[in-house]
Amino acid sequence: MSIAENLQEIKSTLGDCKLIAVSKTKPKEDLMEAYEAGQRALGENKVQELCDKAEDLPKDIEWHMIGHLQRNKVKYIAPFVHLIHSVDSVRLLKEINKQGKKIDRVIPVLLQMHIAEEESKFGLDEKELDELLSSDAFKEMEHIEVKGLMGMATFTDDEDKIRREFKSLKKTFDKISKQYNDDKLNLHELSMGMSGDYQIAIEEGSTMVRIGSKIFGKRKAH
Repeated sequence: MSIAENLQEIKSTLGDCKLIAVSKTKPKEDLMEAYEAGQRALGENKVQELCDKAEDLPKDIEWHMIGHLQRNKVKYIAPFVHLIHSVDSVRLLKEINKQGKKIDRVIPVLLQMHIAEEESKFGLDEKELDELLSSDAFKEMEHIEVKGLMGMATFTDDEDKIRREFKSLKKTFDKISKQYNDDKLNLHELSMGMSGDYQIAIEEGSTMVRIGSKIFGKRKAH
C-alpha cells in the first residue's frame, strides 16, 4: 500500500484523535507524499533532521519534536516548532522559556510522564510533576504554554499492561487538569499511542497519536 493509502486507512480509525505522522529517518520524498495526501502534522526526534526538513519542505507543515531534547539544541527549533512533546525536566522547561523570550514567542509544550517500567524511557513521575507545576520557577515562565501530557507505554505484547499504563496517565491528566488549569496551563492534549498500541491509547482517552511505521513502512537503521 502507498503512504497515502496507509494514511487514509489509519485516519478512518482515529475519530477525533489527531495524527502525528512520525517521519524520523524518512526521506523528504516520503514526507511530501504524506503532505500531498493532506497530512500536515509531522513528528521528528532529532533536532538536526527536523531543521533540515523544515527548511526544505512546505511552510504550512506543523513540526512536532517528539524525541528526547537536549537543552543546547532548543534554540534551533524555538522559532518554528509547533509542539515539543518531550519536556521531562524543569531545566529543559527553563531553557525553552529562555529561548522563547529571546524571540518573543510562547512555545507550546507537553510534559513527558514516565509511565513504563522500562528504565530507558525518559519522563517525570507524579511527584515531580506536582513539584514542577506548583513551583515559583514555573509560575514565572511567560514564554511556554503547557498544553498537556505525553507518555510512552512499555514495549510489550501484554495489552493489559499497556492499557494499565495509559489508564494511569489519563488519571494523572484528569487530576492536574482540575488542579492547575490557568493561562499558562491549557491542558487539553494527551499524547499517547504509537504504531503498535495506538488503538488501546485512543480507547483510554488519547487526543494525539504518534504513528510512523504503519504510515511510512519499517524504519531504516539510523
